[in-house]
Amino acid sequence: MAGSSAFRLKQKSSPRVLFDLENMKEGNVMLEKLAQRVYYMPHYSETDRPTLGLICGDNFSLIVDSGNSPAHARDFLNLVENMDVSPVKVVVITHWHWDHVFGIKTMGLLTISHEETKKKIEYMKTLQWDDASIDKRVETGEEIEFCSEMIKREMPTREHLELKAPDLTFNNKIEIDLGGISCVVEHVGGVHSQDSSIIYIPDEKVMFLGDCIYQDFYSGEWSYDKDEFKYLVDKINKYDVNYYVTGHQTPKTHEEMWFIFNDIISIGEMVGEEDSLDKAITRFNDVRKTTANEEQLEFIQNFVNGNLKKKKK
Repeated sequence: MAGSSAFRLKQKSSPRVLFDLENMKEGNVMLEKLAQRVYYMPHYSETDRPTLGLICGDNFSLIVDSGNSPAHARDFLNLVENMDVSPVKVVVITHWHWDHVFGIKTMGLLTISHEETKKKIEYMKTLQWDDASIDKRVETGEEIEFCSEMIKREMPTREHLELKAPDLTFNNKIEIDLGGISCVVEHVGGVHSQDSSIIYIPDEKVMFLGDCIYQDFYSGEWSYDKDEFKYLVDKINKYDVNYYVTGHQTPKTHEEMWFIFNDIISIGEMVGEEDSLDKAITRFNDVRKTTANEEQLEFIQNFVNGNLKKKKK
């Protein structure tokens, strides 16, 4: 794990090959199976398609996130149609960012989210999504350039894009009984998006994290807050998990994920309140008795950026 790209360092991520559409139509491609009743469609970094999940109960099945476009949603639903599972009736949204919600309308299913997620999507419905409007929001800082680029790649034209808000919301935590298996959906927050929720399947010991563990991309330089990250990880640690599914990496075992968590927490503690990158790097090298690798340098920078933001407030 130490040599792999840990979190959503998008510029460095390598694209996966999309499912072959012809094979998909012929039923030769299936979702990847993670546990007896849990499947997922892998992320695709070339157009920022996040991982989508499927949890299959005896009575009905549940989808985790709706995809970053109508095409993404349709590709996922086409794969599910080829599977011998209970009918899909519900979609749970992990947070409001475009790549997780632009497929809600196409999914056409009962959609559940945290109440703040719905508020954000209701606002997004008031926006225009043509190139000029997106570019304007990038200029004003409301949107980030990376998302603008990915939206245009995934959907070159957006004349018929229609956003839909979730049907039902919750405040803290809900449990959904699918028949023979249940899902716990809990709001956990985090700097990436304060409305973030996780989906935990107790019987399978699988947790869908969405993007909650990633950096803050939307307020200047990418950043972490050491106290908020530790608080978030403490919430995640309440659950007995064998596999973690993140939005933009391959699933990770408990051991793999906690190696990453512990390393980031340690880096945050070493950086402390330091707002000088050079001093923070020197401190890391002195404590670890080694030179920080590329990912560790990224996280040191993230925590320094977080300290600088707090000082500006």
